[in-house]
Amino acid sequence: LAHFVTAAYWHDLRPGDLHLTIADTGWAKAMWGKFYGQWMAGAAVFTFDFRNAFNAKRLLHAMETHRVTTFCAPPTVYRLLIQQPLKNYNLSALRHCVSAGELLNKDIFDIWKEATGLLIREGYGQTETVLQAGTFPFMAPKPGSMGRPCPGWDLVLLDDDLKPVPQGEEGEICIRMNGRRPLGMFTQYVKDDELNQFVMRNGVYHTGDKAWMDEDGYLWFIGRNDDLIKSAGYRIGPFEVESVLVTHPAVAEAAVTGLPDAARGQIVKATVVLKKDYTASEHLVHELQEHVRKNTATYKYPRVVEFVEALPKTISGKIRRAEIRKRDAEKKSF
Repeated sequence: LAHFVTAAYWHDLRPGDLHLTIADTGWAKAMWGKFYGQWMAGAAVFTFDFRNAFNAKRLLHAMETHRVTTFCAPPTVYRLLIQQPLKNYNLSALRHCVSAGELLNKDIFDIWKEATGLLIREGYGQTETVLQAGTFPFMAPKPGSMGRPCPGWDLVLLDDDLKPVPQGEEGEICIRMNGRRPLGMFTQYVKDDELNQFVMRNGVYHTGDKAWMDEDGYLWFIGRNDDLIKSAGYRIGPFEVESVLVTHPAVAEAAVTGLPDAARGQIVKATVVLKKDYTASEHLVHELQEHVRKNTATYKYPRVVEFVEALPKTISGKIRRAEIRKRDAEKKSF
């Protein structure tokens, strides 16, 4: 029942809609976006077989042929779609688009809007919950913001002392329980009492995600605690650096992670996929570093840049930063 809010209000589903969510059936996102709430809202669910490598052309052809009306996908999928000649596809049946799983870069938002006339509305939730925050149809989207807290969720940003942080400051996304478990929240982690006690303490559920809230009550994701880079006393969220990198004309995709460093604790590393017609070089490394310096705080620039053919991702297109960190650790151990 808790999934109904996701489907009826964030997905904006109506009886007769044909809805497509890009998510592997083994992920909780499939429950969010494919089944329970969508059927309760009266929509039909379109399922596309992604057991082989993701193919943007095949997906667009399927959406055109079957007249998909509402669409949910992670930003990585949208980025692959906008690299196709969207004007060549008849997506006139499509009326509502949303995104979750990662944060959306403004260039994706703008190109998709120009090509389709449609806005992309972001949302946020976890495997442990349903939708906690979203950009609903009555709200003006702010690219990169996951919207406002959902009804039924007492969402608050807390500091390390469990005190609410002021507007504009970083805090952990937490859910105040208020003596009851919200509809749609998980019961417990199986056979992990220590983790259960850690995330459920002082009457609050701790998501482990960091965000800040603007003057309009919109939430802006910073990163997972595990993804945050702590370098020379600074806390650096990967998304901001990635967002700057992908505005460079040579960059198709980028993932930012931390590398251990004796002097700074960690340094910023960028793993980059180049667009066609661009070649990896030391000159391009310096160019990307300078591009980040100019467009965000100087201390956030990547001191290490690695060029790769593809980024490790889940089947639904979410970047697996943990796998990049693991590979880097394995390289260093030899």
